[in-house]
Amino acid sequence: MIIFLCCISSAVYFWYIWSGNLPVIDMLKEYRPPIITKVYSDNGEVIARFCDEKRIVVNLDQISQQLIMAFVAAEDSRFFEHKGVDLTSIFRALITNIIAGRIEQGGSTITQQVTKSLLLKNTKRTYRRKVREAILSFQLEKYLSKEQILFLYLNQIYLGHGAYGVEAAARTYFNKSAIELSLAEAALLAGLPQAPSRYSPVSNFELARSRQKYVLKRMFEEKYIDERILKNTIAAKLTIHSFNDDSFNKAPYFTEHIRRYLLNKFGRDLVYRGGIQVFSTVNLRLQQAGHKALNMGLSEVDKREGYRGPIRHLSPEEILTYHDTSSKKETKDLLHVGLIVEGLVDVVNDKKKEILLYIGKAKARLPLKEMKWARQPDSRVAYYNISIQKPSKVLIPGDLVLVRLKKKGSLSIDWEVSLEQKPVIQGALLCMEPHTGEVKALLGGRDYKSSQFNRAIQSRRQPGSVFKPLIYAAALDKGMSPCELLIDAPVISDKNPNNETWKPKNYTGKFFGPTLFRKAIIDSRNVITIKILKKIGVNYAVKYAHNLGIESKLSPDLSLALGSSGVSLIELTRAYAVFANGGILTKPVFIKKIMDRSGQIIEENQYSTKEVISKETAYVMTDLLKAVVQEGTGWRIKALKKPAAGKTGTTNNLWDAWFMGYTPDLVTGVWVGYDDRSAMGKGETGSRAASPIWLYFMSKALKNHSVTAFPVPKGVVFANIDAKTGLLASSYSKKTIFQAFKEGTEPKGYSPKPTSPKSEEFLKLDFGDNEKN
Repeated sequence: MIIFLCCISSAVYFWYIWSGNLPVIDMLKEYRPPIITKVYSDNGEVIARFCDEKRIVVNLDQISQQLIMAFVAAEDSRFFEHKGVDLTSIFRALITNIIAGRIEQGGSTITQQVTKSLLLKNTKRTYRRKVREAILSFQLEKYLSKEQILFLYLNQIYLGHGAYGVEAAARTYFNKSAIELSLAEAALLAGLPQAPSRYSPVSNFELARSRQKYVLKRMFEEKYIDERILKNTIAAKLTIHSFNDDSFNKAPYFTEHIRRYLLNKFGRDLVYRGGIQVFSTVNLRLQQAGHKALNMGLSEVDKREGYRGPIRHLSPEEILTYHDTSSKKETKDLLHVGLIVEGLVDVVNDKKKEILLYIGKAKARLPLKEMKWARQPDSRVAYYNISIQKPSKVLIPGDLVLVRLKKKGSLSIDWEVSLEQKPVIQGALLCMEPHTGEVKALLGGRDYKSSQFNRAIQSRRQPGSVFKPLIYAAALDKGMSPCELLIDAPVISDKNPNNETWKPKNYTGKFFGPTLFRKAIIDSRNVITIKILKKIGVNYAVKYAHNLGIESKLSPDLSLALGSSGVSLIELTRAYAVFANGGILTKPVFIKKIMDRSGQIIEENQYSTKEVISKETAYVMTDLLKAVVQEGTGWRIKALKKPAAGKTGTTNNLWDAWFMGYTPDLVTGVWVGYDDRSAMGKGETGSRAASPIWLYFMSKALKNHSVTAFPVPKGVVFANIDAKTGLLASSYSKKTIFQAFKEGTEPKGYSPKPTSPKSEEFLKLDFGDNEKN
């Protein structure tokens, strides 16, 4: 009797001591677990998410009844009967686990699991904790209804692969919502809580299936399903969604820029645990078009740079291993037209001008015409279009190479392929609406996985000739006219960054004598641009450029005329948007609004605009940049067959190639170059390397768009002028131009008859294209 009383006294004592200072249950009424922050495109599609715990909180009416019953049957069959702790279930689980020789059932109730997860986090498994857990579970059952406890449990439980709660798990494993799950899928999820990693259907499918069968049998024993449903469900096929934790990110450079902004403004806790909703400006159709255009253009440049050789050469032993480990089934299932894959060179036949390869166990044919580009890179002769004549000059049997599947083969050949290589050259593309500033597409590099550096925003590169329009616009506002005649002749200056004698020259090394202002920008004449900068003043031009949205530091010397100061692609795109937008500067916008988890707006971006130049100046610049496309270095853009204005740019030593251009609705900038500032091959100018990417992109971006002309503002007049003298065209004019002017700056006199053979000869100096920088 004394021993019994001592035991009772001890139990009461420890119950009293261990039950003190318990967590407050009231907090569960305001259940606010960490949830996913989502980023949406401009049409409401989720393009990215940020989270510590991948959780989507849903109400019970958003969860199928069979999923709820599956969890109850597997985890706590007497859930609707007990008061928080179930001694019967604890004893039954103990017997079951002893017989099975492993843990198949847990003794904790669903209420206890909620208590452990939400009220007793990070505590060691001790008798004291078990007592506290039991006390809290009893209290929880009094404080909350069974439905409320189930709501907490089904949203809180960890189910593997970063998924917390049944909704996130349903989307992770089956790409469905929790209410859409079949019974077979529901039973598989209900089998995961005991050991999410061990029973993962992704890494241990058979174990997951065995656990699913256990759950279904428990449902049958609890009379939730009958025997017919049990057998049919066990036999049902299960398809696990092939998920990738990064697959949701459809615009990685864009969303990474947003993520950095959010972290800087709101802090990590809100971004990764607060479940905010970010409504962005990106358009997925344009983003995908930009990705394809950039990669296609960079591949073309890279091929012109030459072939860097096979991935590697396999030894005879490695070749045998390659054939032994290849699977014909995998080849048939995975290969499709357009895919770039590894291929093993088997036979090189110069007589037939072809190479035979293996892709796995599939046979492929690589004809000479699909590898003619593959000359040695150190020859740097892409500009002259010299190509190889024999396959054996490039590859030998045993070479492992990259090939693109072009089309299905015939007879014994499974595929016709072309030779490929992974480009080394980099590029960037940024597209925005000039009127709103909304950024619609952003590519900061060729491949985000291989390099997260955002070359559209973080990089500062010399802009070369794409900076010239800013100088010409400043000159127009200083009183110069598109028909002003300037002399393209040698100039010597010591006002350069190093205070050395500087003898600037045009791209071709030639000088062209008397040249119209408009002709100078059309053909990107270096010397005349320097003279214009000197005339209007360097400090004035620097201030003017900053006014157009250039924020980078600009060198206050004459080399500025040639784009010597590093700027970002986003700065230049913003500056060109001023011309497209009638002189109005807009701030680039990436986010429209941000809402917290309860739907309250915590940030909303209003469009920020400011008139920085007159609409007349903006239109005259647009007219000049349209001429660059129609008559000058931007000639490739004529293929767009829509009104477009733009400018090419190339820096010294062919380090950078640019094309900046716009239509009435979109302004897009493209940069191409090497990260280490290596020189590109001969002839890889802005016209050749960058403008095709712009054209590829804008052709897709403007597909099905109606043709819209640039609106002409009041205060702009047009005049038919003589192409050589810049005066009004007369009967003596051999070539005329229809040119826009700010009202009052158009020429007043007519082009006269040449007065002497010498003057006529002087005016006949070469005005031809000066390709093409």
